[in-house]
Amino acid sequence: MLFDSQHCRPKNAIERDARITNTVYQVGELFCGAGGLSLGGHLASVGKWSFRHSWVNDIDPDSCQTISENLPISPENVHCCPVEELNISKLNRIDGLAFGFPCNDFSIVGEHRGISGKYGGLYRWGVRVLQELQPTFFVAENVSGIASSGSKKDLGRILRALVNAGYEIHPQMYKFENYGVPQTRHRLIIVGFLAKHSIEFRPPQPALNSPKVTCREALKGIPADAPNHEFAKQTKRVIERLKHIKPGENAFTANIPKHLQLNMKSGAKISQIYKRLSPDAPAYTVTGSGGGGTHIYHWDEPRSLTNRERARLQTFPDDYRFIGTKESVRKQIGMAVPPLGAKIIFTEVLRTLRTHNVAPL
Repeated sequence: MLFDSQHCRPKNAIERDARITNTVYQVGELFCGAGGLSLGGHLASVGKWSFRHSWVNDIDPDSCQTISENLPISPENVHCCPVEELNISKLNRIDGLAFGFPCNDFSIVGEHRGISGKYGGLYRWGVRVLQELQPTFFVAENVSGIASSGSKKDLGRILRALVNAGYEIHPQMYKFENYGVPQTRHRLIIVGFLAKHSIEFRPPQPALNSPKVTCREALKGIPADAPNHEFAKQTKRVIERLKHIKPGENAFTANIPKHLQLNMKSGAKISQIYKRLSPDAPAYTVTGSGGGGTHIYHWDEPRSLTNRERARLQTFPDDYRFIGTKESVRKQIGMAVPPLGAKIIFTEVLRTLRTHNVAPL
């Protein structure tokens, strides 16, 4: 396993440690989803120093219930509502803000509407919290597509808004497969510190010559009774099609009999349609939505992955239980930041705060 269950400490253990050491930085989070970024923050520590979430916000009830089920955040501080309805002035004071602002309008596979789209402009609420609460630091996340040619102007506007809110910023593109995550997941992470502190931050670098974690390693040893490990029923036609697709191939690169081939009306040949994993390499990107053929397929067995297997590829521990229907859980897992990647980034933030002797509230 990538995480032992002991690494995800029970609520009372984290609360007890906070009382004893009194060296905990308080974090607030917008668009928390199922808690990948949140869990990474809770797992980060440097000596006796650590993070703890003071409050979180998300619009999705299942995600809010998932995060309440797994992390030590009191129910009254899980604000399940549209971010536009959040009363910022009544939120608890925080040392840091995390926000993975919705990526739909910046995704390469989407319509690429940018900040003018339904979701693209939601970053402004992160900026608003920074302006009003002035936490010492922030960690913001979005898809790599936000830095593509179609969104470069939008990204520039977002970065300027963060600087104008009073922060020195450090944007960095992370290829999480180089940090121990068994998945080729590329994300832009922006770390910022209040400019008045003159804090120097160095983004964590991958370990030199560190081997990538493979699908085979990531998916071995899942307990049969692990939560969210229900197998989906595959139709005979899908099973027959998968038998002709080798590991690493998809429905368009494999030698498939004509009667099992897909007829794409647009002529598009999406690389992840019925694509089987390569067992000795990291997985391709886990997504939260999509129709037939997009569920990620086992390299050996003719089936799609279970949600628990997807959660493993995202580095969630096996005792992290997601709430909701199969499709809701799939969305929560696919939209999350890998906790292991978040932990590495939060650890460096924590190390930087201690190096510069910035005390928590």
